[in-house]
Amino acid sequence: MSQKQLIRGAVHHFPVATTQYHADIEQFRDGALLIEGGNIAGVGHYDALRALHPDVPVTDYRDCLILPGFIDTHLHFPQTEIIAKYGEQLLTWLENYTFPAERQFSDCDFATKMAEVFLTECLKNGTTTGMVYTSVHKASAEALFHAASQRNMLTIAGKVCMDRHCPPWLQDTAASAQADSAALINDWHGKGRNYYALTPRFAPTSSPEQMAALGELAQQYKDVFIQTHLSENHDEIAWVKTLYPDCEDYLAVYEKYHMVRQRAVYGHCIHLSDSEWQRMGAQGAIAAFCPTSNLFLGSGLFDMAKANQYNVPVTLATDVGGGTSFNMLKTLGEAYKICQLQQYKLSALEGLYKLTQGAAVSLGLSDKIGNFNTGSDADFVVLNPRFDTLTALRVSDPTQAEDALFALTMLGDDRATVATWVAGKPVYQQQECTHAMA
Repeated sequence: MSQKQLIRGAVHHFPVATTQYHADIEQFRDGALLIEGGNIAGVGHYDALRALHPDVPVTDYRDCLILPGFIDTHLHFPQTEIIAKYGEQLLTWLENYTFPAERQFSDCDFATKMAEVFLTECLKNGTTTGMVYTSVHKASAEALFHAASQRNMLTIAGKVCMDRHCPPWLQDTAASAQADSAALINDWHGKGRNYYALTPRFAPTSSPEQMAALGELAQQYKDVFIQTHLSENHDEIAWVKTLYPDCEDYLAVYEKYHMVRQRAVYGHCIHLSDSEWQRMGAQGAIAAFCPTSNLFLGSGLFDMAKANQYNVPVTLATDVGGGTSFNMLKTLGEAYKICQLQQYKLSALEGLYKLTQGAAVSLGLSDKIGNFNTGSDADFVVLNPRFDTLTALRVSDPTQAEDALFALTMLGDDRATVATWVAGKPVYQQQECTHAMA
């Protein structure tokens, strides 16, 4: 393959980097990306780029949308096989489904096989970057990083840490959590396209000693990410209060251990007080909105207006497997419905921003992903908004981003994904998809 290539189609992205949504979208309905050495070397109208590069090979996706690869900021690799298990509320879901499933990831071969399945599902749905929880086993994080590296995917992941209130066969300790996390940071963080996230599952499953040990790492490694859960469920919040009675609220637990800062992503954030919202915004922490999971587990409705009021960056996430789909378009569709119930009008373009540039900016990675600016990594998804009879009837102009995207959020699934490219190479093409477990 030539080092330079042109990718033709309806190109849409947000070039300006801000954590809050803005309408400054750049659109080329007959556009092209110029890719060189795995990076974006140019974006614009196809005719203009073709005239400048007449001998560069062209991959033609006319009448398809070309968008930056989707960024999923909260999902659980070990829960892939328990997606769509009959519903429970959060705490019984963990006990009945999650913990037994995660036990299997002590087996390196099993973890390696499931990493292949998991990443294939991400790519067939257009997700090129995930912020991922592995299991408590160090080997599960290594398996995921290895599999992502083989595909050259930008991946943020961390070994789950929990030393109480879970089965004994799924517990680590304060000392082992710190030692394993430090070793994984040394081996993977900033190596290739891999980044590490300190990952206490949530405050109830980490003792104060373990939280303190992880807090030491958070202070030592300022550029690592942090991921955990916050205020997903009323019973969970009440439980946290009994476990950390000296803390004024749930967020204060994480503040006590130096975990509320930039690059810290908190899943759910449904039942926050105004004080918690204000403190998150002031400290640059991120809320990961997980609509399909919140609905499936009956957790509650995320308040987008409140997050905006306090300048808390909001990203979108599938939360597989409490979430019910790997597809970020479906996730956006459910987010729209939740926002409707909250009297907030979430447009397709605001949603696209949160899936791409908005997430990249919030994570401090907009120089690499989330956009088609010169020098960014060439991660992108190609979508066909008219992939079946119904969508062909519904979408009159597949190059018109706002209408076509909105239709896909309601009607779309992985069949809309024509191709997914990572660092300038096609890593998923629909017609070539094979079953990853075969």
